[in-house]
Amino acid sequence: MKKRLVYFFQIMLALNVLATTDLEAAERSEVPEKYKWNTADLFPTEEAWSNKAKDIAARIPKLADFQGKLGTDAAGFFAALDTIMALDNELSRLMTYASMRSDEDTRAGKPREMEQTAKDLAVKFTSTTSFMRPEIIALGEAKVMGFVNEEKKLLPYKPWLEDILRYIPHTLSVAEEKIAAQALMMADASENAYSIFTNADLPYPEVTLSDGTKVRIDASAYGNYRASPNREDRIKVFQTFWTEYKKFERTLGTTLYGQIKAHIFNKEIRKYNSCLEAALFDSNVSQTVYKQLIADVHANLPTLHRYLKLRKKMMGLEKLGYEDLYAPIVKEVDLKYTPEESIKLVMEACAPLGKDYLTDLQMSFDKRWVDFLPTTGKKSGAYSTGVYGVHPYQLQNFTGQYDEVSTVAHESGHSMHTYLSDKNQPYVTHDYKIFVAEVASTLNENFLLDYMLKNTKNNDVKLFLLGSYLDRLRTTLFRQTLFAEFEMLIHEIAEKGDPLTGEKLTELYLSLLKKYYGHEAGECNIDDLYGIEWAFIPHFYYNFYVYQYATSITASSLIADKIRAEAPAVTARDSYLKMLSSGCSKYPIDLLKDAGVDMTTSAPFNAAMKQMNTIMDEMEKILAENTKK
Repeated sequence: MKKRLVYFFQIMLALNVLATTDLEAAERSEVPEKYKWNTADLFPTEEAWSNKAKDIAARIPKLADFQGKLGTDAAGFFAALDTIMALDNELSRLMTYASMRSDEDTRAGKPREMEQTAKDLAVKFTSTTSFMRPEIIALGEAKVMGFVNEEKKLLPYKPWLEDILRYIPHTLSVAEEKIAAQALMMADASENAYSIFTNADLPYPEVTLSDGTKVRIDASAYGNYRASPNREDRIKVFQTFWTEYKKFERTLGTTLYGQIKAHIFNKEIRKYNSCLEAALFDSNVSQTVYKQLIADVHANLPTLHRYLKLRKKMMGLEKLGYEDLYAPIVKEVDLKYTPEESIKLVMEACAPLGKDYLTDLQMSFDKRWVDFLPTTGKKSGAYSTGVYGVHPYQLQNFTGQYDEVSTVAHESGHSMHTYLSDKNQPYVTHDYKIFVAEVASTLNENFLLDYMLKNTKNNDVKLFLLGSYLDRLRTTLFRQTLFAEFEMLIHEIAEKGDPLTGEKLTELYLSLLKKYYGHEAGECNIDDLYGIEWAFIPHFYYNFYVYQYATSITASSLIADKIRAEAPAVTARDSYLKMLSSGCSKYPIDLLKDAGVDMTTSAPFNAAMKQMNTIMDEMEKILAENTKK
């Protein structure tokens, strides 16, 4: 079923933002129709949705009739797969509609009921069809490919079937698979305990800021006040927040170690060489790619340290501390946009992608695929979702800030990726892996920045745009890779059977912080207390997920460079658009190679470093010009 691509462009306090915008609508009923997505394209009414839910509920049990019969003959094999996939698509449509309606107003009870109904049906569907993959694997490659050669209708299923057959070395007996499936019920216990404790039970402290304001420093407040322009406030917020986390170092170390042991259990029973290999297997990504990213970051730490020097200079600090990394280095500029203006900017910025891309992108805005404005009860953040056979949708919370224009560009990249893959692929290969998903979105951001810089002469605006994107590169390329290295190291320690306590985690994380940020060289001071930061990062429970943020932005940087360099030639552009149209018909690494990007080399990362250094060159040039004035 179609995955939702969720993206929070920045951590922001939505209520504070919404309170000051002219675009705010207190209730959804006040929003003009042109700013609302048209869910009628999925189902014209809730009654139609309910009728389809009943229809699907009646059809799911019948899928069990295919169990034990997949290997009878090629025609029967196709009939089974075709029937199951068709119902999977219909269920995806049902779930997406319910979820979108719930996100419109999270206070409303009926959409939540619909969402629960859809989730219950999804569980029944998954349970009923759980025989399919083991049975296909049991048939063996020779018989399955024989069916494909005999029944031409099975040809679209070939990449999907080949991917299933890859799992043969990691598949257990029927009895063992049943035990493994039952064990999975306990796999998320540590993550759930961590989530409940940090979100509900952790006693977040209060601080009194320099203006006398008392603030409870929970996760949201920390995300906001760590960016305070007042340095004393920033230091107080950091010290208070991390001191509280440090009190629970042992407990949080235990929950993370519990999650790692679940990964080790999976690695052992599935006969993988490492937890890293097991996690990357689904996307068929080599461990070389993961380790190459870390090696590239180590080789380019001087670029990060150049950024730190520039930040220290622009902030007028004698000594840069870890507490200073989230404060703005350039003053806010008065950039305000209407939804129409944001659409115009995104359209003009994406011009290098060609007429057909722009036509389809404009259609997404004209035909109300986007839900633009924030309202009371609406889900925060932004995402792109879609249903095969219909079209993509976007949820936005647009208040007029430039960052939100960038979010429109980002989510539009996801939506166009979905649209082109759905348009050019059969259902079985229409969905794409996360490894390539963020390439489409970050490339659009890249083009938007380039367009904005070429079309403004105001140095303050240029500094704001460059500074914002530079911070994005720092957090995406270096911070996420630090996370990725930490995740790899703690799994390696546990796999060896060595102890992994909260104290050990803090010691290891602190050593990485000091290495990355040049503590010993005086680039950025890292207080020993901040080694507990690992306990705040929920991604460490996601099983080697974060590296993809960095690989995606490096890939998109190289592709953007190629497209710009070739203008008006179209080879790089067309190769990229072909990648967007390929779904999962090939593995992510192969799709990117077709688009001119070899993720097993340093070339993509070097392109991102070139961009980062170019941005700093331009900022230093502007600063020099301003000094002369």
